Amino acid sequence: MARRKIAKRADDYAQWYLDVIAEGQMAEHSMVRGCMIIKPWGYGIWERIQRELDDRIKASGHENAYFPLFVPKSLLDKEAEHVEGFAPECAVVTHGGGKELEEPLFVRPTSEAIICTTYGNWVESWRDLPILINQWANVVRWEMRTRLFLRTMEFLWQEGHTAHETHDEAAAEVQTMLDVYADLAENVLAIPVIKGRKTAAERFPGAIDTYSIEALMQDGKALQAGTSHDLGQNFAKAYDISFQSRGGEMEYAWSTSWGVSTRLIGGMIMAHADDDGLVVPPLLAPLHAVIVPIYKGEEEAAALREDVDGMVTALRAAGVRVKADVRDHLRPGAKFFEWEKKGVPVRIEYGARDKAAGNVVVKRRDNGEKQIVPRGDVAGVVAALLVTIQSDLLARARARRAERSYVVDDYAEFRSRIVDGGFFHMRWCGDVSCEARVKDETKATIRCIPNEGDEDAGPCVVCGKGADGVRAVFARAY
Repeated sequence: MARRKIAKRADDYAQWYLDVIAEGQMAEHSMVRGCMIIKPWGYGIWERIQRELDDRIKASGHENAYFPLFVPKSLLDKEAEHVEGFAPECAVVTHGGGKELEEPLFVRPTSEAIICTTYGNWVESWRDLPILINQWANVVRWEMRTRLFLRTMEFLWQEGHTAHETHDEAAAEVQTMLDVYADLAENVLAIPVIKGRKTAAERFPGAIDTYSIEALMQDGKALQAGTSHDLGQNFAKAYDISFQSRGGEMEYAWSTSWGVSTRLIGGMIMAHADDDGLVVPPLLAPLHAVIVPIYKGEEEAAALREDVDGMVTALRAAGVRVKADVRDHLRPGAKFFEWEKKGVPVRIEYGARDKAAGNVVVKRRDNGEKQIVPRGDVAGVVAALLVTIQSDLLARARARRAERSYVVDDYAEFRSRIVDGGFFHMRWCGDVSCEARVKDETKATIRCIPNEGDEDAGPCVVCGKGADGVRAVFARAY
């Protein structure tokens, strides 16, 4: 197989991203414009994300369920702001079974309408609350400009939907799930994030508040990596989630929704991959390590086979996801190249000379470092090395973000520097006209107003009016 060259990040970042996905055998475009086929290696990474997040969701008291793909138009129409926000992205089914449908069905762009209607049937008393449910599903949004993993017409995600007796409970739920997403991003994907509140212009349609986690990619653009929405009572009123309160009065529930998607895979690629291909954090890697036996002929292969099998057994016993690449039709160099492009964290090389010396060669994918390890120690060394790689990836991403995070008080300076990307922490007066001006003039948006930040009163960087509170984070984004 000919080696395809991956574009260099510095030369063509957009092409580099697509090349990394193709060469890493992650995904490819389907016959339907804007949809993707997720290949086994890419789906294996999604399965790891699912497992890590699903455990956290359940540990926080939620259960999984499943709701229909199709949403009757009459349901979606009940929440005016919601339907207005999603209408341009909706796919609509008008015919089925060879006949025109009496009522059009929307292919879910999100599930608030169908789920809130269901909750309205389930809830009668305060005793029926809270409802804490998550679903793993696909959604369809008719995107005009698509990019694998980052923005496709159909994508995979989880969406949580909860209903509560009080607003305090709902607001606490929103922050709890935001913390869960931040923990997933930093401690599994090794991507540092800023947690914060979205502005009204960036808020989820129909919500009274939206919070997000914002990450910085290697090219200096931001990526919204997860959102958690305080829906207030808007959806409860639209879909009649009403209940008899403890005092005997009829009240509307307070609801939330929250979700992350396969966009996280795109974030992982852009946070860690290099000019040679993918770099997968160990906690997400379908394989932690691959053993490549190096031999000439069946006699040498047979001499190594028992040792290789023993290493596989020892590594698996140590919790390492490992396989031995014993394909005879590929030379060792081709195998090295393939697993490097897929981003497997550790490669173990073992040949006749290594056998004679009682050693193996262990190579890290993230920084290319090699070490010679006694064969009997390989399981312990690799297990410890995986922990180090996971930690190092996060540390490098944090250092890169710190280098490209700026506190700026001059609008002209911001306009000159935003072309090179980064997070810009700037005072903002709260006026939507200032927010719109920045977007029009620089293509940057307010990513969030950080949850954690020092009080920093002073003039708005755009208009010069007073701006109280923490600085907003501005950046160009995917």
